[in-house]
Amino acid sequence: MNRISRAHSAAAIVMILAAGAAACAGTREEATPAPEFSLQDLQGDSLSLSSYKGKVLVLNFWATWCPPCRREIPDFIEAYKNLKDKGLEILGVSVDDLSAEALRDWTQKAGMNYPVALATAKIIADYQPGEFIPATIVIDRRGRIRYRQSNLMDKETLLRLFEEFSK
Repeated sequence: MNRISRAHSAAAIVMILAAGAAACAGTREEATPAPEFSLQDLQGDSLSLSSYKGKVLVLNFWATWCPPCRREIPDFIEAYKNLKDKGLEILGVSVDDLSAEALRDWTQKAGMNYPVALATAKIIADYQPGEFIPATIVIDRRGRIRYRQSNLMDKETLLRLFEEFSK
């Protein structure tokens, strides 16, 4: 089973950057039921898969120390601002070793307007985002995993996937 490393060493960063070129560009999946999860966001609110029922949910596994992760955040912010009322939800799942308070400060400075939670071993085991970040998993309105990507998510792809899986 693949696991995300929480190491902050230079070797981990080099592996992530090197893997970016070799990583899968994104794969459509047979529609499989997404596992239920229960997380607490950085504001202390409880989040679960069932709380997103009827929405397209983008689970984004990321870290503050990951350059590609930081590059995709502005696109997520803009997409969430423009499409939240149409049914797009984004949940940032941080694999950082930061405290919730330190991560909350970082996300506020970055202007992140969507919920962020610290990853748990359970959500990583259940969703298997892979060894490299950023990793994005798209869940359709019916709660089925439809798409996985283990590299930078660009805005055009995000918008196209939202339109496709909104139906």
